[in-house]
Amino acid sequence: MGLRVVGWGCMAVVIGCATGAAWAAGPIYSCIDANGKRLTSDRPIAACIAREQRLLNPDGSLREIIPPTLTADERADQEARERQAAAERAGRQDAIRRDRNLMVRFPNEAAHQKARNSSLDDVRKSVQLSERRLGVLAADRKPLLDEAEFYAGRQMPAKLKQQLDANDAATDAQRALIQNQQRELDRINALYDAELARLRRLWGGAPAGSMGALATQKDASPKRVAQ
Repeated sequence: MGLRVVGWGCMAVVIGCATGAAWAAGPIYSCIDANGKRLTSDRPIAACIAREQRLLNPDGSLREIIPPTLTADERADQEARERQAAAERAGRQDAIRRDRNLMVRFPNEAAHQKARNSSLDDVRKSVQLSERRLGVLAADRKPLLDEAEFYAGRQMPAKLKQQLDANDAATDAQRALIQNQQRELDRINALYDAELARLRRLWGGAPAGSMGALATQKDASPKRVAQ
């Protein structure tokens, strides 16, 4: 019995020594170089810096595979791809969020039409103001033209000419403003049309974010136009 105990003790010492030696040996780097030759080392292999290296345990089992070290250009390309992928992920999340918010704001088509009318009404009121302003300018111009007839063939007084020029400039400005307001009406309608087409698909069961980003995002309120 005493010999058996001693025998087991010696065996434990041998195993412990072997394990310690294995740990002392450390990992092994292995790769195939450009000439097809297998290289091994106890540290990363410089000849395989641009090639895959296998990191082995002391018993020869695979610990991990070390990818090639990238060149500056390759690293820049990889970072660009990673940024692009991150931007695409953020875009998808943003599209999901926007679609969900859209359905909360507009649970049905009647709610969407009400919002459209509200946006259009603001611009229509601006158009009406401009048209009324044109009427006032036309009324102001008539007595100026009547007075100008007295100076047919003669030099017009400077003050009268300034009044006519100012009237012309104000009239042109209001006409240009009305054109801008008409374009704004078209813009708002186009945006609501695109939004409604998207909402109809969402109301029909399309997953939020499945249609990508809305091509043109609508502001919370239409553009204001100066009077």
